[in-house]
Amino acid sequence: MSGTDGGAVIDAGRLRRARYAVAAVFCVHGAVTGSFATRVPWIQDHAGVSAGQLGLALAFPAIGASLAMPLAGSVTHRFGARTALRGLLALWTTALILPSLAPNLLTLCLALFVYGATAGMSDVAMNALGVDVENRLGRSVMSSLHGMWSVGTLIGSAAGTLAAHLGSDARLHHVLAAVTLTVIGAVACRGVLDLRSSPEEEAPPRFALPPKSALVIGAVGFCAVFAEGASLDWSAVYLRDVMSTSPGAAAASTTAFALTMAVARLVGDAVVDRFGAVRTVRAGGVLATAGGLLVVVGPNPWAAMAGFGLMGLGIAVVVPLAFAAAARSGDNASLAIAGVATITYTSGLVAPSAIGAIADATSLVVSFGLVTVLAFGLLLFAGVLAPGRNPASVRRSAAPAGKD
Repeated sequence: MSGTDGGAVIDAGRLRRARYAVAAVFCVHGAVTGSFATRVPWIQDHAGVSAGQLGLALAFPAIGASLAMPLAGSVTHRFGARTALRGLLALWTTALILPSLAPNLLTLCLALFVYGATAGMSDVAMNALGVDVENRLGRSVMSSLHGMWSVGTLIGSAAGTLAAHLGSDARLHHVLAAVTLTVIGAVACRGVLDLRSSPEEEAPPRFALPPKSALVIGAVGFCAVFAEGASLDWSAVYLRDVMSTSPGAAAASTTAFALTMAVARLVGDAVVDRFGAVRTVRAGGVLATAGGLLVVVGPNPWAAMAGFGLMGLGIAVVVPLAFAAAARSGDNASLAIAGVATITYTSGLVAPSAIGAIADATSLVVSFGLVTVLAFGLLLFAGVLAPGRNPASVRRSAAPAGKD
């Protein structure tokens, strides 16, 4: 991408506004996810599918995202970062309507495929812009951007919970949510950088496999997202079945884990700026491993809940840092981010079913023993997140002398 926004030099004030605009985009993206997740029971009843069929259908968002993500780089190159993000985000917000309209399993699978494909492409586009803003500012912002995604998820979930409590039709709920989020997203996109490829820059292939660097970096993200998916989907079950807690306390543990993740991401940039990506992830690996051990060997429910909290703190900033490292790896930024995103999406898909399969064969304690081992992997392999170049040097090369 070139270092100009519509042909003008990007100054510090413009970059700050662009950061806030991208943060709003992340929040909108998360709100769509939260709005959908809370109405899955209604969608299941409306489509008339069994639990097993629903599980099959819920694999299609990840399939759609994995296949569509590599296309995002070509779209951004052709239309420019701002226009591409505006269009892809609008497709994602309006795709929220589709699942609740599906009358059967086949149409639900198709709707969720489109839902996942638009989610994945807009995810790549907004992360690429976030990394570019971070490079030009010369300080970490990716963690707080992903924190805003978590905030959006909580907002969407709260609105969806209220709608479900009132017994509203999910089709009406999702139409209203989609219209609202599409408008907010369009307004937010007006503030992002209008970065365009230089004339001499070769267009990326329409579809390409991720570079090798993304595979290595993505492996670290896999460990973190596996732990996240396992904790979000199974922490309540673990506390209920293994620790014999009440359903209310078990559910509170899941909510607390999500809040811990959101707060840690919002404050994570200051930690990354102070200690660097590698040391931050290594410290996170220590916290996550300690949390996993508390879950597995803790003597009471409070110890297990504290363990899940530590795990959330430990893994919170890993995925944002993985995206940033991929973009700075020297390969095409959009392709590298798409590669990391594909791996993390796959991890999020695999984790819940893998935990269940291992629990069926052995026990939930053994399942979270695996999660603990993967958390320890963060400590061992954090070095792959070392920046290939100094963000400050990128900023200096992108801005004129005397401007930040």
